[in-house]
Amino acid sequence: MKKILITVNNLSVSAELNDSVSADKIWEALPLNGSANIWGDEIYFEIPVSLEQVSDARQEVEVGTLGYWPPGSALCIFFGRTPVSTSDKPKAYSPVNILGSVDGDSKVFKSVKAGDQIVIDKET
Repeated sequence: MKKILITVNNLSVSAELNDSVSADKIWEALPLNGSANIWGDEIYFEIPVSLEQVSDARQEVEVGTLGYWPPGSALCIFFGRTPVSTSDKPKAYSPVNILGSVDGDSKVFKSVKAGDQIVIDKET
């Protein structure tokens, strides 16, 4: 797995990308940065990577999942319920390509505010 570092303000969180084609495309585009949008307990931001929805994309994901939302060309970090959740699990607005997961407790992202700058880079 490929290790990445997600940095927002004074918060730095390690994560791992899986071995999917989508995750490989994200890895090749690093470093990425953007302005955080908040939707329930999800952070998402537009990135300059355009990917199609994959056959195993899904709406309901686990806490700590990293996803790519094709309609918005957005990278998503899920750390809890969203406005469309039907259980305690995060649920995307529409299916996302699964990219990997956050190492440790993803609830630390609750401190992130809309407009905060996010940087995602390869972990050294």
